[in-house]
Amino acid sequence: MAPEAGYFPEGSMLRHVQSHRAVGQTYGQRALIIGATHPVPYVGTSQATLAKERPFERLARTALAFETVFFAPRTEADRLLAAVHGLHQRVRGELDRDEGSFGRGTPYDAFDPELMLWTMAMLADSSRVAFETLVRPLTAGEKDDLWADWVRFGELFGMPRSVAPPGAAAFEQWMRDWYASGRMHLTAEARVVGLAIARDMPGPWPMTPGIKTTNLVVQGMLPPAVRDLYGLRWSPAHALAWRAVTAGVRGSRHVVPDRVRLGENSDLHRLVIRSERAAAARGRRTMDLPAV
Repeated sequence: MAPEAGYFPEGSMLRHVQSHRAVGQTYGQRALIIGATHPVPYVGTSQATLAKERPFERLARTALAFETVFFAPRTEADRLLAAVHGLHQRVRGELDRDEGSFGRGTPYDAFDPELMLWTMAMLADSSRVAFETLVRPLTAGEKDDLWADWVRFGELFGMPRSVAPPGAAAFEQWMRDWYASGRMHLTAEARVVGLAIARDMPGPWPMTPGIKTTNLVVQGMLPPAVRDLYGLRWSPAHALAWRAVTAGVRGSRHVVPDRVRLGENSDLHRLVIRSERAAAARGRRTMDLPAV
């Protein structure tokens, strides 16, 4: 009997892109950093998840869940999707204060179609940017195929297809419109959490050089407007180092075996979870959040 297929079988563009470990190791960081620039979904997620207490565990567990949808058979993915649906039922409320152009009382709901699009869009944009930065450029047709797969991904979580831009070019313009809208805003908590995700990913000390290099790659993939909003310093020396590192990663695909370059990142995600929990057990704070 042939193995059960997943939602994104071999040959699908999303599976191809996300199977590159360099993409899986960076796109989630970028997506969360940019995602926090919209205060409504940020506040809703923060109130209902581990975002405050263990933000890196949240990042890693979310990445593990998404890899299940990317790579696992449908039966396994469906179990995960059902569990997430249950969790999302309690993500509902409203802003308790003005946040940028979003006034007090603005509602948030995990099943709001526009907010579902926002969450999926951050992943989709970061997936494409990471692949093009660390692997190779995509053709226009490949971008459309990748975007179509990400829309399908959003649908699996309940997003209506009708809210999604109709193609990759329209989606990229949608992203540019957000950066130029003047509506980007960081809550006090989002700034602290986003900066920690950009700079302080936990891990065993022998991995420190690799973590710092990954952080450099992620920060370099952020739009300048987002770096400026966080106050992330980006000097000509940073840019030069970023170009050298990313060129090296792109070049390595010609010499590094596929068994190393391709596959899931579940071991890395679990290592992040263990590292953050170990730090907490030693009484170390992951970060100091602002008082409410």
